[in-house]
Amino acid sequence: MPIKRKLLNDLQAHLPKKEMTLLVGPRQAGKTTLMLHLQDDLQKKGDKTLFLSLDYERDQPHFADQEALLSRLRLEFGGRKGYVFIDEIQRKENAGIFLKGLYDMRTPYKFILSGSGSVELKEKVHESLAGRKRMFELSTVTLAEFINYRTAYKYQDRLADYFRINKSEAQGLLMEYLNFGGYPRVVLEDTSKEKSAIIDEIYRSYIEKDIAFLLRVERIDAFGNLIRMLADQIGFLVNLNELSSTAGISVQTVKNYLSYAEKTFIIRRVTPWFKNLRSEISKSPVMYFSDLGLRNFALRRFGRYTALHETGFLFQNLIHQLLFEKTQAEGGTVHFWRTKDKAEVDFIITGADGVIPVEVKCREMKGGEIGRSLRGFVAKYKPKEAWVVSLGAHAEEKLEKTRVRFIPFYGLL
Repeated sequence: MPIKRKLLNDLQAHLPKKEMTLLVGPRQAGKTTLMLHLQDDLQKKGDKTLFLSLDYERDQPHFADQEALLSRLRLEFGGRKGYVFIDEIQRKENAGIFLKGLYDMRTPYKFILSGSGSVELKEKVHESLAGRKRMFELSTVTLAEFINYRTAYKYQDRLADYFRINKSEAQGLLMEYLNFGGYPRVVLEDTSKEKSAIIDEIYRSYIEKDIAFLLRVERIDAFGNLIRMLADQIGFLVNLNELSSTAGISVQTVKNYLSYAEKTFIIRRVTPWFKNLRSEISKSPVMYFSDLGLRNFALRRFGRYTALHETGFLFQNLIHQLLFEKTQAEGGTVHFWRTKDKAEVDFIITGADGVIPVEVKCREMKGGEIGRSLRGFVAKYKPKEAWVVSLGAHAEEKLEKTRVRFIPFYGLL
């Protein structure tokens, strides 16, 4: 049984558009599988398609220049409409200029492209194709996609009920996701041994192909050490000097490596929300991992967590993922709040209706427990709403004029 990906519907809806469809995301997140699914759907409707990959030596001559590719497309489609799938576009040098030229020729072809993370792809392609493409980011398998797959899609419209009623089984699946993450090949394997072998291969492939080959990073040992340090500091303020000293590289190199890790979809930078420069943190970010399994592997803890009470920072990372998904779909951004006196709120959601402070607790709650920092934020900024997200609590209170909602994590799915 395949894993159903939510992004597929958005990609299908974009196929009739003239713009290029650009699918990006981490290596081995399932981009090629989605493209093949799209191609299969089009072929079943009688549409003409062609799939090319820069990973295949046989296809590489078609990318020598624009005319070489157009010759191949004219051979396949003639002058008729056709759908052109190009996988691993980041391997094409100056891909942005190459694609811009193709688009501006106004051919009858619709281009659907995919690429793993690279600076070239996220910066130069994005800039060159301004107004000519729509970018879709595919993460590894989300918690909702994972739970739906592991329960054979029986509860896909009732996940909250599943977590509430079938609590023991649901928490077992939550632990599995917190341990192993969401890389599709990892999810599809049954044994911990096979999952470990696959995540090892994914990590090595990322280091060798994205970091060493594409980005020309020579100190891959230092890069790996930096990833390990970040894995051990989820939710902590990033201290560049400390990372520099521990990794044995310059502060500028630390900045470069952090940028590479972010642009290759391994980590996500969360910046502070502030109004008062004197009393609130305004510059130092915190980092969260895009995939929990990769984080655990980097820290040599892959598959080794046995109880939810051990997973506090992992759970906080998971809530960041859920809030990130929510703001991507609904608009808004995710930040955190911290004062120089050490008061902190885990997340601040910003949107059209103002801000929502979010406190995360990796335990069962029954409502009524509002932390001092959250109370301080509410007193100072008077938001309309505040959330306390935990393993399980449905309740609501008033704190002054602020509505405080106690939400189980599955209420964010």
